[in-house]
Amino acid sequence: MMRFILAVFIVFISAITFAQKENDIIGKYRLPNNLDIEIFKNDGKYYGKIIGFENFYEGQKNDINNPDASKQNNPLMGMVIIWGLEFDRHKKQWVDGKMYGPEKGMVFNLKVTGIDKNEITVVGSKYIFWKTLKWRKI
Repeated sequence: MMRFILAVFIVFISAITFAQKENDIIGKYRLPNNLDIEIFKNDGKYYGKIIGFENFYEGQKNDINNPDASKQNNPLMGMVIIWGLEFDRHKKQWVDGKMYGPEKGMVFNLKVTGIDKNEITVVGSKYIFWKTLKWRKI
């Protein structure tokens, strides 16, 4: 019986220790499309801006696929492409965000479902379609 209580205690302490904390998301990441972004906090929400784009989508450096023609010459470097992420304390996830994908000129829904020491897991969705991706910490 004592071993069982000790095992339950260890599992409980481990869960508390490894639970996601609100600011764990802040940092720099390489996306699968070779964009490097930095996630930061502003007024209680999380945002991400482009900080590098070596080998990104056929050498794209400007927002050439933006559906707003007046923005197609805007540079990608420094562009905020993630906005509105909020930490849900109950789910231990960052939810209700949006992400702009400059390679297609589209906006997607975004949530971050997990973080470990080397990467974060994100889910992007549009209409009824969704995709889970890993972003590597840099």
